[in-house]
Amino acid sequence: MAFYHRLGAVPHKRHIQFRQPNDKLYHEELVSSIGFDGIYSLMYHIYPPTRIKQMLEPIPCVDEIANLGLQPIHLKTSISEFTGKDFLDARQVLMMNSDCKIAICNPENFTTDYFYKNGEADEVIYMHDGDGWLISPFGKLRIRKGDYVVIPRTTIYRIDFDPLVHPRMLIVESRMPIETVGRYRNELGQLLEHSPYCERDIHPPTSLLIEEEPKECVVYVKKQGAYHRFLYDTSVLDVVGWDGFLYPYTFSIYDFEPITGRLHMPPPIHQTFQSRGCFVICSFVPRLYDYHPLSVPAPYNHSNIDSDEVLFYAEGHFMSRKGIDRGSFTLHPGGLPHGPHPGTMEASLGKAETKEYAVMVDTFKPLHVTQKGLMYLDKDYPFSWL
Repeated sequence: MAFYHRLGAVPHKRHIQFRQPNDKLYHEELVSSIGFDGIYSLMYHIYPPTRIKQMLEPIPCVDEIANLGLQPIHLKTSISEFTGKDFLDARQVLMMNSDCKIAICNPENFTTDYFYKNGEADEVIYMHDGDGWLISPFGKLRIRKGDYVVIPRTTIYRIDFDPLVHPRMLIVESRMPIETVGRYRNELGQLLEHSPYCERDIHPPTSLLIEEEPKECVVYVKKQGAYHRFLYDTSVLDVVGWDGFLYPYTFSIYDFEPITGRLHMPPPIHQTFQSRGCFVICSFVPRLYDYHPLSVPAPYNHSNIDSDEVLFYAEGHFMSRKGIDRGSFTLHPGGLPHGPHPGTMEASLGKAETKEYAVMVDTFKPLHVTQKGLMYLDKDYPFSWL
């Protein structure tokens, strides 16, 4: 959940007559979450958003699980330059369960000639490399390297990447809505003083792109293992105004303010987003190390009894790990203890700070590596603590 926002023209009350200059009615659309119980927005279209002209052949997008058994996992995805042609084709789901999918996306092309809508999951895109614009009926949203881009399900969008740096992305799909962290909010939803970020760090769309003339438009809708393709006879960018709490927004990892202490702090202090009952997303950012005179900056060994822990290594030197590249994933499953690699605990003593960036996804159901994930598997990683 973000906060109330409004762009463009809206009537003074919801669900009332709102007329165009030609005296025709605008077409109101409710975009909601969790049925009618979650956050929502109301949009006002020049044309009905329902005018399907043609249904094209669906494209399958089924992800197959590999049977690896219980083991520590390292996926060396830094070896991959491009994972596909465009934003959808380049998505490679590497890990998944019934609540979420974790993918990389390194497209060769900088834009698409169609729009996309995830019909069954919220999405969080972490921009590892590249900048661009998210274009949607909610308006233009600037995207920069280091941004989390939170996209509620049913949002129709495309991304136009700046043609300077080829984009590299981490994408997390969520069965439940992506929210700011519950313990960071007061009873009215405002982020509290001790939260590591505030509303000023959350950036909604800035301006509308209104296409007033009828214009054919292709939309890919992800649902039930396929991209279902629809040709509409009007543009999805015909929205003259909207307001509400549901919209795509960005939050930069560079704006996350770390919480530190005299002794090593546990991973929940890094929490950035939640998907209720499914998983949490955490941000590891440059910070001062613990300042007790006998502190051990390296993390202590711990067992993930109730969750699987995924770390995506974005930038910097990763103090507790050896053999990890920029863009690597590690997966430490529940049931096995894990901790710093040999020598890293002693090497951390006396260090004052870290300059690393990493994104962590902790899931409450076991994660499974997919068949596509196997191509990046480091088979020696389970033995790297010897």
